[in-house]
Formats: sequence, C-alpha cells, structure tokens
Amino acid sequence: MGEIFAGRYELVDPIGRGGVGAVWRAWDHRRTRYVAAKVLQQSDAHALLRFVREQAVRIDHPHVLAPSSWAADDDKVLFTMDLVRGGSLSHLVGEWGALPPGYVCRLLDQLLSGLQAVHDENIVHRDIKPANILLEATGTGRPHVRLSDFGISMRKGEPRLTEVNFVVGTPGYVAPEQMLGAEPDFPADLYATGLVGLYLLTGRQPDAQALFARYADHGQAGLPPAPEGVPEALWQVLGALLQPDPGVRFRTATGARKALAQAAELLPGPPPGDAPVIAVTDRLGPLPAGFGPDGPVNAAVTGPATESETGSFHLAPPRPSAAAAVPAVPHSTADAYLPTAAAPPSPATPAPSPATPSPAPAPSPAAGRRAGPPLAAAVPMLLLSLALITFGVWTLVTA
Repeated sequence: MGEIFAGRYELVDPIGRGGVGAVWRAWDHRRTRYVAAKVLQQSDAHALLRFVREQAVRIDHPHVLAPSSWAADDDKVLFTMDLVRGGSLSHLVGEWGALPPGYVCRLLDQLLSGLQAVHDENIVHRDIKPANILLEATGTGRPHVRLSDFGISMRKGEPRLTEVNFVVGTPGYVAPEQMLGAEPDFPADLYATGLVGLYLLTGRQPDAQALFARYADHGQAGLPPAPEGVPEALWQVLGALLQPDPGVRFRTATGARKALAQAAELLPGPPPGDAPVIAVTDRLGPLPAGFGPDGPVNAAVTGPATESETGSFHLAPPRPSAAAAVPAVPHSTADAYLPTAAAPPSPATPAPSPATPSPAPAPSPAAGRRAGPPLAAAVPMLLLSLALITFGVWTLVTA
C-alpha cells in the first residue's frame, strides 16, 4: 500500500514532476476518489511562498485545473486537484503530429475560455505552454482542455518573488516585453497562446526569435505572410496574438475568442474520407497492485478511517492476535488514543494482602494532558499558516 499523507491522501504512483514538486495519483480517503496530488519537495521560504500562492488559486471553470485542497504532514506539504488522464497538448502533438485546423480551433477556443476566467480573477498565468495544457481522456469525442500549473502565476499588483530584471517563464513562450523586464500582464499570456496555436498547426515548436524578426522586417504595414501550414483565416487571429507590440494585440481572451470563431467559419472542410480521427486516450496507465477503481483493495478489511479532532485520520486498529495474552503498553502518541484492556490476573500470582497495601504511584505532572502533534509536523504547519496569514493581511491592506 502507498504512503498515507496527513492521514487522508494515500499516494499511489508518481505521474509527473515539476520545478518544485512531484505530482502523484492519490486516493482521497475522505471523498473516496482518486485525485492528483502535488507534493512540495523543497521547504525553503521562497518555495513555500510560491506554494501558498499556487494553492490559493480557486477558479471554478470547466477549462481550468486549479487546486482544490491542501494538507501538511511532517516536513512536506501538498495540494490536490482533479485527476486528468489524457496527457497534455505536448503528448497529443507527439502522437499525432500537426493537427487539423478545425480541431485546433476547438482546442484554442477552450483555452481562451479558461484563460479569460483566470484573467477575470486578476491573475496572470505567465507559463502558457503545451505541457501545461492538459486534456481529459475523451477518446474520439470532443476534446476537453484544462489549463493547469499556476506555480509562477501572480495577481496583478502583487509583489514579485524574483528580481525585476529576472525573466520568469519557459524559453520560447515568453512575450517580447517580458524579455525587456515589463510587468506581467494579460497580453503576455495571449502572446504565448498564439505560439501554442502555431505549435498545434505545424507540429513543432515555433522559433520565437525568427518570428519576431519577420515582424520587424515587415514593418508597420500589417501581418507578415502566414507560416507554412497555417491557413490564412487562422493566421489573421494568431498573427494578431503574436504582434511584438502588446498594444496591438487583442486586449482580452474573449476578443481573441470571438475572432477565432469567425475564422473557423471560413476554414474549408477536409476532403471526404481524409479527415483524421484524433483520439485522446488515457495516458496514466493501470493502477499498481493493491489499488482498484474504488480505491485500496483492502479497504473493506481495514475499515474506514475515522476523523480525529485535528482534521486528520486515525486508521482502524489492527485486530488483536489470538496468541497475545497481555496487550502491549502504548508507546507512541497514536497508540495513546487507542483503548487498552486490563490484563487478567495470573492464577499463579497471589493477591496482595490487605494488611500491606501497595503504595499508590505518584501522579505525573503531565497526567491528564493530551499529547500534542510531533515537532516535525507542527513546524511546517506553523510556517504555512503564517505564510497564509501574511498573504491575507497583504491582500486586505492593498485591496
């Protein structure tokens, strides 16, 4: 069986890795479902503050994959999200190559819809790229995009976690103004969305520097010619997203989405019988031994976990062995909360004489006091709570 985190999340198998943590498939014992759990690997203040920012993102939108809960245990912290099984746009292009223009329009429409929901919360994503755009496993049906990974996102007006002259993002998907040190803003996300569109249509990562040079050579007359493999109708939208001057781009994701819908109507249909059937399959693979569709296979034997006063869970106690004559005295904090039965007197031991009573043991100064959590668990929870309080106070002061 997997490691149980904070008494609630049972880590099943790793499914991904990011800059500051690993992503696991996990079983949520409270909600009885599988989730994706991002476990923070670093415990320094900078990584912890980024974790606080990311887990604070709460956006309820069908095309956004935002954190839903968090927990701390010993020296580690995690937050959970819905489990998305279809891989990313990088996987899709790696398997199918350049995608049909009509299919790309559906993907970009959903991405822009989710991005508008993010911008409505005054959040700049700052890391729009194919690997961060996930897909539900819908088979040959309509694709379903989920924008994920808010690890370097920030609300407009929040203090930076890096120096002003330090560029944050993925090389090849950073807007020109960001390379010059401009403050993060919504048009930078839209520029990266245009690069994602080119990637989907051509099947290869765009050369951002060469693209910038083409705009510079073309001057102010308008858009340069469409790259090979990009329909002219779509290029009118993508070219506007990729303008080097952020003031010339679409100002909102909704505006780009409306223009995309008009361009999609102008696309010619594929010849009969030549339309490829794109399938988004389950890429997570089978569950490891000991786990089934309904969770751990021995859940019926161990029984459900019971919730403690601190919001964590105690596992059901093991069944006593028939060979054990006298129960063991508890030595750990967890055992101290479990009931123990009195040992039966041995027939070979004579009862004490009434005339010589045994002296009562001196009361312990700590008697009747419930043991607190171990220090290893209390320290990270305290740090995380302080970071959350600081973040909340800053938000109230600057609102």
